[in-house]
Amino acid sequence: MHLQIITPENVVFDCEVDAVTLPGKDGEFQLLNNHAPIVATLGEGTIKIKVHTKTFEDFDNQSGKVYTSPSNESTLLLDIKGGTIEMNNNKVIVLAN
Repeated sequence: MHLQIITPENVVFDCEVDAVTLPGKDGEFQLLNNHAPIVATLGEGTIKIKVHTKTFEDFDNQSGKVYTSPSNESTLLLDIKGGTIEMNNNKVIVLAN
């Protein structure tokens, strides 16, 4: 599935991923390929992005906000203060603060 994370400053992430775990207002939830369409609000927390090996090698972190998990090098992390998420047709768009 395709994940795009946008902040007021810039596009922070825009790549194909295996899974994304998000800090929802009512708790953490995960999206996988072919997930049902969803719109949800996000709370403060960390977005966990499980990437393909090739995606991980090709990703160019120009924002400097995305960092690698210390426990798993194929998981990228991004701390947010809140936001909104929409998933439809295997495309996830996160508007994050």
